[in-house]
Amino acid sequence: MQHFPIFVNTAGARVVLSGGGEAALAKLRLLMKTEAALDVYAPAPSAEIVTWAAEGRLTLHRRALRAGDVTGAVLFYAADEDATEDARTAGIAAVEGAMVNVVDNLADSAFITPAIVDRDPVTVAIGTEGAAPVLARAIKADLEARLPVTLGPLARIGKAFRRMAEALPHGRPRRDFWSDYYFDAGPRAFAGDEEATNDALDRLLARHLAREDAPGHVDFVGSGPGDPELLTLRARRALDRADVVIHDRLVTGEILELARREALLIDAGKEGFGASMTQEEINRLIVAHARGGAHVVRLKGGDPTVFGRLDEEMDAVEAAGLSFAIVPGITAASAALAGIGQSFTRRGRNTAARILTGHDMKGFADHEWKTLSRPGEVAAIYMGKKAARFIQGRLLMHGAAPETPVTIVENISRPDQRTIGTTLGQLEPDLSNARLSGPALMLYGLAPRAAAALNSLQQEVS
Repeated sequence: MQHFPIFVNTAGARVVLSGGGEAALAKLRLLMKTEAALDVYAPAPSAEIVTWAAEGRLTLHRRALRAGDVTGAVLFYAADEDATEDARTAGIAAVEGAMVNVVDNLADSAFITPAIVDRDPVTVAIGTEGAAPVLARAIKADLEARLPVTLGPLARIGKAFRRMAEALPHGRPRRDFWSDYYFDAGPRAFAGDEEATNDALDRLLARHLAREDAPGHVDFVGSGPGDPELLTLRARRALDRADVVIHDRLVTGEILELARREALLIDAGKEGFGASMTQEEINRLIVAHARGGAHVVRLKGGDPTVFGRLDEEMDAVEAAGLSFAIVPGITAASAALAGIGQSFTRRGRNTAARILTGHDMKGFADHEWKTLSRPGEVAAIYMGKKAARFIQGRLLMHGAAPETPVTIVENISRPDQRTIGTTLGQLEPDLSNARLSGPALMLYGLAPRAAAALNSLQQEVS
C-alpha cells in the first residue's frame, strides 16, 4: 500500500488551488462539498469559477499564485494543466507546509484524491494507486447503486444520538443497538421524517437498556485452505461480529485481516512435534472469553470437523453452559484435489476414499496398511510430511506397488502453492529433496493432471 487512506478534517481549514480550467473545475466540484475555506488563484478563470466566487462558495484571486499564498493551508492542488507552472506552484506549496496534489501527476503528488461515494456523513473512498481509474469509477457506480440515499440522513440522526447511546455498555451491547438501528428500526421509521426517526431511536434504546447482558457465544469456524476467496459467507459474517478470534497457525494473515479491527486476536497455533499451546489452555481461553459475554470465533484452518480437535473444544463449551455453532469450511483435501485437477472418487477406480492423519497423539499413526496397499485405493493424508518415510515403508511392506502415484501439495490454494508429483517408491527421497517449508497434504493414489489442462481451467475461472 503506497498511499495510506485517511480522512482530513476540513472544517474551517484553508485549501488552496491554482488553476482555472477543466482540471480545476473537476477538483472544485468535489472540494465545495467540504467545509473548507477555498482559495483559487487563476489569471483567466472559467465562467463557472467566477459564478461560484460571486455566490460566496470560494475566494477567487485573478492572478498567478506567488510565494506566501499557501501559508497556513492544509491542502494544495496544482491544476494549471501546464507542467512547468504546476511544478512552480507545487514547489511554493511544499515550502509553505501544505500537502500537495499535482493533478494527473501521481509521481509528484504527496496525496491523491480518491473516487468518492457521498452519503454525507457516510463517505466511501476508493483508490487504485492511480493504476486503474476506470475500475475505481466502476466500483463507485456499483456502490452508489447499492447504498440508499436515506443512509446519509440516518447517519446524521444517529450521530446526534451517540451521546444518548453511551448509556449502553461498551462493546457488544452498543454494536447490537446500532446494528438494530441502521439495518432494522431506522430504515423502517425513516420516511423523510426526522422526528419519527428520533422517536424510534428513543424506543430502541429503551429496549436495549432493559435487556439483560447477552450471554457469550462461540462459533467454530473453518477458514478454508488459505485463499480468502474460499472463505464462506457465513464465516465472513462470523468474523465481522467477533469480539475475540482464537486462531490456528494455518490461518493466513489475509483472512485474519477480515476480522473486526477492534477484535482481540489470539494465536493458539499448534505444530506437530513442536512447541504449541496446550489443548487445555485453548479450551480455557475459549470458555473464559465467552463467559465474559464475548462473541468468540475459534478459527481453524480448513474445516473444523477434520482433524481440528473440535470435540474436545465443544465439550468444554458445552460443559460451561455456553451456546455454540459450527461454520464449516473447505477442507485442505478438497482444495488440493481441485488444485491438481482430480476427483476423490472415480467410477471404475475407487468407490471409497480415506482421510488420514500422518501422526496422532502417540506419534506416527498406524492405519489399515494392507487395505490401503490394494490397487486403486485413494487417500488424503494430513500432517504426513514428517511421517512420509514411515508411511512409505508401511505401504511397501504390505504390498503396495512402488509405481503408485503420490502427489504432495504445499501451501494449498495460496499464491505460492507448489505441487510435487512422485511415486510411492520415490516418495523419499523426492519429498526431502523438495525441502518443503509450508503446510502440505499428501494425495496417495493420485497424480496431477497435465499442466496445460490445469492452466486453461484456471484461466477460465479467473
